[in-house]
Amino acid sequence: MKITFVSNYINHHQIPLADVLYRETGGKYRFIQTQPMEEDRVAQGWADDFASLPYLMIYDENPQECKDLIENSDIVMFGGCEDESFIEKRLQSGKIVLRYMERLYREGQWKAISPRGLMKKYHDHTRYSKAPVYLLCAGGYVADDFEIIKAYRNKRFKWGYFTAFEELSADEITSYKKGDTIRMLWAGRFLQLKHSMDVLQALLLLKQKGISFEMQFVGGGECEEEMRQFIKLHEMEDSVRITGFLKPHQVREEMKKAHIYLFTSDYREGWGAVVNEAMNAGCAVVASHAVGAAPFLIRHEENGLIYKSGDVTQLASCMERLCKDALLRERLGANAYETIASEWNPNEAALRLLRLCRKLMRGEQSFEKTGPLSEAPVIKQRKMYDYLTGKK
Repeated sequence: MKITFVSNYINHHQIPLADVLYRETGGKYRFIQTQPMEEDRVAQGWADDFASLPYLMIYDENPQECKDLIENSDIVMFGGCEDESFIEKRLQSGKIVLRYMERLYREGQWKAISPRGLMKKYHDHTRYSKAPVYLLCAGGYVADDFEIIKAYRNKRFKWGYFTAFEELSADEITSYKKGDTIRMLWAGRFLQLKHSMDVLQALLLLKQKGISFEMQFVGGGECEEEMRQFIKLHEMEDSVRITGFLKPHQVREEMKKAHIYLFTSDYREGWGAVVNEAMNAGCAVVASHAVGAAPFLIRHEENGLIYKSGDVTQLASCMERLCKDALLRERLGANAYETIASEWNPNEAALRLLRLCRKLMRGEQSFEKTGPLSEAPVIKQRKMYDYLTGKK
């Protein structure tokens, strides 16, 4: 079985899954990169020497071979490209395509009223509803977005990003997190959509209650100066530090040491692969309900805590609970690790994907019972918080 994945560029979050697919297909997997990596991603340390990857192809370096692969592979996955021309001929041929998609309307579903936008969505998606084109939903809000345009009904699968899995024993996780001081971590770009300032405001509430903690922010960006001023103004320098960007493997080492990981982005965060990594490290994760990964990865009160996006008081309450309750931290962290170890890891995802591909090639289709490639439910954005916290 020959599988080709077409996307904007390869990065460290995609390589683990690609490695397994290349291995399990006997070298018949290819990743076609259609554009260079953005400069801000390079600044974060995402760039690496990928030239040695045996499955990587650069479209501009060999366009004809890439076109042939896209047209003739048994399965073509397509994601992360704004230019539909790369797969238009494939779609017209009636051959199998798996669309690997984040949200259509991360800036707001009100944009669906645009006649021009609806025409484009019909051209790119809705008209293929009866064709062998299937949707891999990289986030919990994707299915609802595509329900608006009536595309891929009964063909929407839970999917996401599958970061490198590191096997850790319970004793190893405990040894990394030893010590009396509660360590919290946040990592990413300091952008408005990621709401790093919400964390600082919540930390101030904890400080006013006399709760002891250490907080580390890894990253940088447009909100950094505002954050530093806030830390100084409220005399939090002894407990809060900003360390700048670190290499991906360094961030994961910091996650191992952290008891609590905070993920505060809003609806504009399509997935958020740091959640996978923090759960793998056995962190007790506190996640905004609005991020794409939360509906698929976090089970509230079982393997993490969900708070309502933008609600600083609720965020602080979750943080306070975890700071005060060691048993809760350990239980959530252990269950988080198990979620990644049992289902949401690149090896399991690749095996499930190959199983699905074989079925599709036989003209069959079925969903897994849970986890990757189970059916992605349509949950209205306005109802998601209640759905995730059991208030439905």
